[in-house]
Amino acid sequence: MPANPFERALRWFGRSTEELDSEAAVKAAQASGAMTIADCADRQRATLRGRIAVLTLRPRSGTPWLEAELTDGSGSITLIWMGRREIPGLIAGRELKVTGRVSWVDGRRRMYNPYYELL
Repeated sequence: MPANPFERALRWFGRSTEELDSEAAVKAAQASGAMTIADCADRQRATLRGRIAVLTLRPRSGTPWLEAELTDGSGSITLIWMGRREIPGLIAGRELKVTGRVSWVDGRRRMYNPYYELL
């Protein structure tokens, strides 16, 4: 930790835009009553709030799977809607709130067919 207040101020003002955005996203999620993605455990039911970073259509065994990478500043989770090609209003950059069961698959968090609310 810096020894004097001037050094602390320099460290605070020297933060990157990404760090500031992450902090703001975590605060917004917590203020809305949602958990942070980093705090989610396997098989836990959770409500999360964040922004869609990537939206992808991945067919599996002939069935479409719409996948969205949700980030909240603390981490990311893959949201998967099986049998869907698109969801009206769901685009990269869109903020949403989701509720569902978190699962860990291949070391990554996933949530299948979550209830969602576009914000």
